[in-house]
Amino acid sequence: MNKKDFISQIKASSKHEICDLVINNITIVDVFQNSSFVDNVAIKNGVIVGFGNYKGIVEIDGTGKFICPGLIDAHAHIESSLVTPKEYYKAALLHGITSIIIDPHEIANVLGDKGIRLIMDLAKDTPFDYYFMLPSCVPATSFETSGAILESGDLFPLYNEPNVLGLAEVMNFPAVINCSNSMLNKLWDAKSNKFIIDGHCAGFTNDMLNVYATANVLTDHECCSIEEVTHRLRRGMYVHIREGSVAKNLNELIKSVSISNSRRICFCTDDKHIDDLIKNGSIDSSIQMAISHGLSPETAIQMCTLNTSECYSLKYKGAIAPGYIADFIILDDLSNFKINSVYKKGSLVVKDNKLVATTSNKISKFPKLNNININEFTAKDLEINLHNKTKLNVIGINPNKLESAHIKIDINTLKNTKSFQCDVDLDLLKIAVIERHKNTGNIGLGVIKGLNLKYGAIATTVAHDSHNLITCGTSDEDIIFAVEELKKINGGIIVVKNKKVLASIQLEIAGLITSRKSQEVVDDLEKLHLAIKEVAPDINFNPFLTLSFLSLPVIPDLKITDKGLFDVRKFEFTENAY
Repeated sequence: MNKKDFISQIKASSKHEICDLVINNITIVDVFQNSSFVDNVAIKNGVIVGFGNYKGIVEIDGTGKFICPGLIDAHAHIESSLVTPKEYYKAALLHGITSIIIDPHEIANVLGDKGIRLIMDLAKDTPFDYYFMLPSCVPATSFETSGAILESGDLFPLYNEPNVLGLAEVMNFPAVINCSNSMLNKLWDAKSNKFIIDGHCAGFTNDMLNVYATANVLTDHECCSIEEVTHRLRRGMYVHIREGSVAKNLNELIKSVSISNSRRICFCTDDKHIDDLIKNGSIDSSIQMAISHGLSPETAIQMCTLNTSECYSLKYKGAIAPGYIADFIILDDLSNFKINSVYKKGSLVVKDNKLVATTSNKISKFPKLNNININEFTAKDLEINLHNKTKLNVIGINPNKLESAHIKIDINTLKNTKSFQCDVDLDLLKIAVIERHKNTGNIGLGVIKGLNLKYGAIATTVAHDSHNLITCGTSDEDIIFAVEELKKINGGIIVVKNKKVLASIQLEIAGLITSRKSQEVVDDLEKLHLAIKEVAPDINFNPFLTLSFLSLPVIPDLKITDKGLFDVRKFEFTENAY
């Protein structure tokens, strides 16, 4: 905003100038008082300038309709959508999302600060607000190999970039509690410059929470129980209730929300595929779910507008009130949150579920890289020796959760007690993480239960957070074939059966996202899901996202990286068999 616009807004509010837009007789959702009232809303130069009687160049009759602030997604990794920011916002706006706070740590783990700057560049010139938290843990831990390492000196210049709000989720708890200089420098840079610090407190004890709160970590999106919500709120933290494509916590955590604590709770998606976003919604879906659990529409809306705005110090955003930015939604019905239209800074961007915003035709240039830098992968690389062992450590999948189980199986119950062989009857499959950035030759091997593959194999270069190549299958032959075919398309996701490709999607940018249109990606994802039904007929969750989180060694219990099987509770490597 410039001074001229500011003066013009005051004049319009004083009725010395005509407004750009006036919406008459509309029910206004008051997020300050969790109530609603009927009035007129006047807008000038993208800002709300008053309630009451105003004249506008354009006047709209809002009788029978409702107006609420545009929604804010409190925490997301946009790379998980598989599309660029140039495509993402087009789907988000349709669901009333006008702003999003993103942590681009996926692409940072592959390309470093160049990856962050690429996402920032792609977020420009859109009728949408992308805000950035700078990745704090690249890599997430020292127990994996990432494509880049970011220290405080790499991050500090990025704080000067537009729309940077702070330091993204601090995942490496041991680095904090052990006072690692690298981590302390990152925390201090954020704190001393009055930036927000996001947390990642999966499985934390109360003592661990004390340390994070002392370090001024303000938020957490990893709560899985009502008790965890309570302990974070007691320490002055904000809780982001997550409802993504794989981690779905809202149905449980919404029970913790009351009139006494709702002002410290927000909604976020964290990780959401573009097909899921288009089909099932985003934060708008969280509002609908919250209402169905008995929360008032006003409170549910407050949680993902004003609360998020205040959490991240977004001034004059997240409310329908004079002086606030005119990002808003017009609803046909408040009780089921039925969207009629969406406005961004006072301009219509969505009408009748269609995007009407002007979009940029600027062609973006992307780095052409070898996304899979590995040696030949052979059956010998997949050998898991069981000789003279009695127990097998197995990663257990929990559908729609990021947490895995640590299962221990008697080796004498297996068909082969000398070398592990996949057993679809017992749902015991091989899993491998292959380092793909630096050709180190690192290969982590393990066994998983719960993926329910009956045939074939899956492979993907989307493997949180270091994004090495992760693969799982029912036979060595199909696992090897999947890896080789994935190399041919330079990264992405692939499903194979009997050494034939059933479906794939190419993710040519860092092996994480594609520059193609959203609908093309949706079409490819649909083919992948159909292929999954052929190799895993009984599966009822997203196997691609589920597989991608089995390599994240900061979420309990048992995970796998390119360096081996990792016990998250003990925060140390463990053997496959003992």
